[in-house]
Amino acid sequence: MSGEQHHPTLHDVARAAGVSVSTTSRALGNYGRISQRTRAHIRWIADELGYRPNVIARSMITGKTQSLGVVCADLSSPFFAEALRGVSDLAKERGYSILIVNTDEDLKAEQDAITLLRDKLVDGVIVAPADVQCVEHLARLQRDGRPVVLLDRTSHALEADSVTVDDVAAVARATSHLLDAGHRRIGIVTELRTARESNWLALLTGGVGRTALNPSSRRLLGYIQAHQQHGVEIDPDLVARTGDTTVASALAAAREMIESSSPTAVMSVDNTTSVGAFSAIRELGLSVPADVSFVAFDNLDWTTLVTPPLTVVEQPVYEIGRRAATALTDRLAGERDGAGEEILLETRFVERDSVAAV
Repeated sequence: MSGEQHHPTLHDVARAAGVSVSTTSRALGNYGRISQRTRAHIRWIADELGYRPNVIARSMITGKTQSLGVVCADLSSPFFAEALRGVSDLAKERGYSILIVNTDEDLKAEQDAITLLRDKLVDGVIVAPADVQCVEHLARLQRDGRPVVLLDRTSHALEADSVTVDDVAAVARATSHLLDAGHRRIGIVTELRTARESNWLALLTGGVGRTALNPSSRRLLGYIQAHQQHGVEIDPDLVARTGDTTVASALAAAREMIESSSPTAVMSVDNTTSVGAFSAIRELGLSVPADVSFVAFDNLDWTTLVTPPLTVVEQPVYEIGRRAATALTDRLAGERDGAGEEILLETRFVERDSVAAV
């Protein structure tokens, strides 16, 4: 006759780990101050014993659900897919589950997503905001006691941690590479609408801060700064504006710019515009780099499979996601306090065979 199965308790884990029940509770619940070494040891003991916490009971005691919300701008984007992998891996290591909501870069969808995640009682949120100026819904979440970390975006309108790359420096370096190769008519394909809507004059005169800009505008700022540093005047007609975030729009905008303005080199600001611009070059029957040089943004597999292999700006995408999750869980564990921090990661300029001197 078999007895009832014994389910290990919090007291069993504490006894085996040689620590108090309160320390064990903090380690497994990811709250309070406790060293990472002690936390890892207690979790290892819990796994060995087969301990499974009662999430509902714990949330009633701690007010925490051990869950993070992730508001993704575009789940179909290779960038966000890789960043989410970084978020997920770190969250799993620290005992958190994640809830993911897609917004397709739509502000109303983002606001609805935040409401949903608040109703789900997530402990904190990682978000790539659709509009870095309209962030009151995120500020309200913070006032409710749920920290927010911005992914791939910064906002001067919100006091929050953010994790991104130095977009301005990255594109300035790529543009300078083309300028140093003798190019003076460099086209750039951006996910913007009109020159006026993209703060063109403010960007040209330095009248807008970097944190007030979305990534596409920050990358355009890097393009502008490189031209200014080299004393080269920019023809505004070389700035192609897609109006949305689709490859079809990027292709159409790039094709129109190339046909009407005859650039000797073309740049892009993300994978979508890279695919669109390179496709436009191919459709027009132009050869890279004999007819036009090309620099892509994001070092995805396809950039090495085409002929010629493309020179690219490479972002540490997985690390961006991982660092965002680290910042958020550190806040939740009380290991990070004070004002929000802008965490800037470095890009890498990878030279291949798509740029020629003129």
